[in-house]
Amino acid sequence: MRHINKNLRILYAVQATGNGHIARAMQLLPYLEQYGEVDVFLSGSNSNLDAALPVKYRSKGLSLFYGNRGGLDYLKMWKELKLSRIWKEAKELPVENYDLVINDFESITAIACKLKRVPSIGFGHQSSFISDKTPKPKKRDFIGEWVLKHYATSTSYVGLHFDSYDDFIFSPIIKDNIIAATPTNEGHVTVYLSHYSDEVVVAALGKCKEIPFHVFSKKVKTTEQKGNITLMPISNDGFNNSMISAAGVITGAGFETPAEALYLGKKLLCLPIRGQYEQLCNAAALERFNVKIIDKIGEDFHLSVQKWLTGLHAIPLILHQSTQEIVDIVIEKGLAQQSIPQQPEVGYHPHPHESLSLA
Repeated sequence: MRHINKNLRILYAVQATGNGHIARAMQLLPYLEQYGEVDVFLSGSNSNLDAALPVKYRSKGLSLFYGNRGGLDYLKMWKELKLSRIWKEAKELPVENYDLVINDFESITAIACKLKRVPSIGFGHQSSFISDKTPKPKKRDFIGEWVLKHYATSTSYVGLHFDSYDDFIFSPIIKDNIIAATPTNEGHVTVYLSHYSDEVVVAALGKCKEIPFHVFSKKVKTTEQKGNITLMPISNDGFNNSMISAAGVITGAGFETPAEALYLGKKLLCLPIRGQYEQLCNAAALERFNVKIIDKIGEDFHLSVQKWLTGLHAIPLILHQSTQEIVDIVIEKGLAQQSIPQQPEVGYHPHPHESLSLA
């Protein structure tokens, strides 16, 4: 890697609509700080983790809200959407004051960079969907695909996925304590289903009376026992410790948690969030790892869980790049584009890996 100034001013825009983006940002921060001062723009209002990050700018952004039975709450999302506020915040965000803008699927920063012709690097799992080579479900959703490609555009991309489906897609970022852990099997199943209510999850898993479950809840503040189910408050350490010692993991078809479960060699069962096309794409990719995919919690969900626990093990995830190597790629690729003049909008047709259009 060529010599790089270690006194860079870096803006790291993070979408806080889910815990995965926050957890990844906290893992990456020390690596980014090797290159200079990092300011974080946190956008969104429904993450359940405390963001131990140097947050300089904060916005409600465009948040995702879930109902109680596995789907998105579109009415609440629409009520929370304020286009005039988003436009105002984009104009006021001082992206031009930074040597490097890193964007983890955050739309306000994308708009700001577009308005001010500031290059940025799209970084994270959603950036991998710029490629047409990433796995897709049999039933394609072209609106969903358009949103993934245009919701938060950048001038260049470094994507993360379960496998290297394209030349700009790299391994998942796995937390250091997960990499250092020695997995064990203490017999319980770790559960995080943020798109279902506790009542629905407890009623379904309570039918598997012989199986202990650690269910991580957005609502409980202290640990509660309900038969074979232990309800636990959400925390990084608590969830990691439960997963490291689990027989298996049940969660949505997001990215960070499935990646860590596969890295630890755990059996994995995923329920994609209905109406969220990214999770359906992830499910298509996860099936290649022998991951059990179930579309919803139904009357016979407990039977599926029992069968899954006695079935095939998932194929372990292999990391082809370290976190340090990926951060080095992000920095070098981001700085390389600083010297490239921004192309005029009229008649400009960017390479699919370097789209400048905005949603």
